[in-house]
Amino acid sequence: MVKITDVARHAGVSPSTVSYVLSGKRSISEETRRRVRESIRELGYRPHAGARALASSRSNVLALMIPLRSGIAVPVVMQFAVSVVTAARRHDHDVLLLTQEEGEDGLRRVADSALVDALIVMDVQMKDPRLPLLRSLDRPSVLIGFPADADDLTCIDLDFHAAGAVCVEHLAGLGHREIALIGSPPEVYARQTGYAQRVADGFAAAVASHGLKGDVHPCEATADAARELVARLLAERPGLTGVLVHNEPIVGPVVRALRAAGRRVPEDVSVVAMCPDEMAEHAEPPLSSVAIPADEVGGRAVDLLMAKLDGAAAAH
Repeated sequence: MVKITDVARHAGVSPSTVSYVLSGKRSISEETRRRVRESIRELGYRPHAGARALASSRSNVLALMIPLRSGIAVPVVMQFAVSVVTAARRHDHDVLLLTQEEGEDGLRRVADSALVDALIVMDVQMKDPRLPLLRSLDRPSVLIGFPADADDLTCIDLDFHAAGAVCVEHLAGLGHREIALIGSPPEVYARQTGYAQRVADGFAAAVASHGLKGDVHPCEATADAARELVARLLAERPGLTGVLVHNEPIVGPVVRALRAAGRRVPEDVSVVAMCPDEMAEHAEPPLSSVAIPADEVGGRAVDLLMAKLDGAAAAH
């Protein structure tokens, strides 16, 4: 095992200088810093996590708070989690995943401990009760999601309002006049979860601006619920020819329900989905879609958080 003394000998400096380069606690010349880093790389030195934390007063652990509430699409959320963990490792940090729905109490418990240096918060609501506490914490945080009031917060996400509008514009461009949004489960809207609410708002605004007939239909994330909703829509809206699905687990069931009702996709009904690319590509038939960029968003959230930890001003 390579020791710090081996790195010091290889770089021609003292062990304390290597420690200062690693912790950033003292000003070291750029030439010395470069030489130490080259020695670390050539020797494959990995500083002990506990010693590094003691030296820097940091745990090198980020908290990722994903409350696994009812109605959440767990496979999609886990794509974000994987992207955060992968990006954190590039910064030599680990991730503590917190999934309980503890709200402010859970946030305070984690923030008051020495377990983590900073927090990434997901499943953000329009009027999220965690926001006052997040604003008051002395630990950096980044939200994956936008609340109604994002002042003094660092947030990143897909522009879901624009995404909802773009899907309507696509359907309008194909000549459809009567469309529907088959959306998230009812409880997701009841919580005013940001991404779902913004898609619905963007959909409604674009429907109005294009002079279309269209409304939002929450749907439980089950095949039975999808079948029942599709049957009801076709019975009540015989002129329906365009559908936007923003509920990943039922993308396939919606298409199958349309076919079972005698509607061809896309000849009779055009279906657009907001979902991961692979889900739209593997649908039968493949669907037009707006991708959920989990890799990009998760990676960027970590980059923003590391910049805040390093003292840089982050964009809001």
